[in-house]
Amino acid sequence: MAGHVVVEADGGSRGNPGPAGYGAVVLDPAGDVLAERQGGLGTATNNVAEYTGLVEGLRAAAELDARTVDVRMDSKLVVEQMSGRWRIKNEVLRPLAARAAELASRFDTVTYTWIPRGRNTRADALANEAMDEQAGLGAGQAEPAPAEPASPAAEQPEGRATTEPSGQGELFTDREPGPSAATAAAAWSGAVGAPTRLYLLRHGQTAMSIDRRYSGRQDVELTELGVWQAGAAAKRLAALCADRGDAGRATVLSSPLRRAVRTAEAVTGQLGGSVGTHSGLRETDFGDWDGLTFGEASERDSALHSAWLGDSSVRPPGGESFDEVHERVAATLDELVADYAGQEVVVVSHVTPIKTVLRIALAAGSNVLYRMHLDPASISIVEFYPDGNASVRLVNDTSHLS
Repeated sequence: MAGHVVVEADGGSRGNPGPAGYGAVVLDPAGDVLAERQGGLGTATNNVAEYTGLVEGLRAAAELDARTVDVRMDSKLVVEQMSGRWRIKNEVLRPLAARAAELASRFDTVTYTWIPRGRNTRADALANEAMDEQAGLGAGQAEPAPAEPASPAAEQPEGRATTEPSGQGELFTDREPGPSAATAAAAWSGAVGAPTRLYLLRHGQTAMSIDRRYSGRQDVELTELGVWQAGAAAKRLAALCADRGDAGRATVLSSPLRRAVRTAEAVTGQLGGSVGTHSGLRETDFGDWDGLTFGEASERDSALHSAWLGDSSVRPPGGESFDEVHERVAATLDELVADYAGQEVVVVSHVTPIKTVLRIALAAGSNVLYRMHLDPASISIVEFYPDGNASVRLVNDTSHLS
């Protein structure tokens, strides 16, 4: 009987979803390894891999007849959800969380603690070996340069997925607070803890934005002006980050659509690092209206278009409603705030997702979607605090384009 053990677990995905793997280590109180578990998951997401690492770590602890288990993970999402402080909204994760809870019920006591990635190296190494195998990398093969966002080097392992946190940072930090403006915002709102700051950048101009056409899933390129706008926005963001001193090392995440990725690449050209993509940041699917002007869509589906303009639950024909976009973006936002707690993230996206993030920060109803305007290559800034507070600091700024 092992009695009291420590379980360190980790998981990752190169592509999110992409080649995924997990790792778990069971240790005695002295730090000696009692068991190791690792495995590939084929194509899966980061969070699925993290949860699988937890499940396998608990299973290994049960096989050792442990009675008290201290779980330590660098996934804030898993730790907070298993501790009961955060809801599990993702349907894919619920069965894994239920399995982990069932295993945890076999022990007398289970505690969950978040640790920085730099203190989770054993499980991380096992997970990365499993990801290598899933990606077809054999022993002695060179791993491709990881598409990692810029982050503090001490917290950045090799081969992480592009949407995996680049060192989550402490939820509550003993560092000196950032700029006085951020401190003042927290003081006025009563917010507690170090916020996750999101720089929300709309992509540059496209031919469809010139013609004011619905531009959803169509993968269009930037115009020449759009490329220039992206470069100007990138320089502005670099200056904003530099003004924040040591805090100015932002991760860059983008919608997978080319107009957003090209804009994000201009940002990494200034900030360094690589562009990570997240499907949750893509634009609304306008269905059959994609490519049409406002007038053309109205003429084609007069009654439906009129209803859509005032009701966020109405779908364009073959598309998705703003309510459905809200669910998708809210889930993505939960991931980002958990994975990048206390950090800075440049989010390159589209009109509706950016409006939705601002709506969530403002705790506003759906009507706000119809009352905000966002220009190409505009910058908005919002901060989300660990206690649930938020502060909108800038909306639709285009001063860098003048």
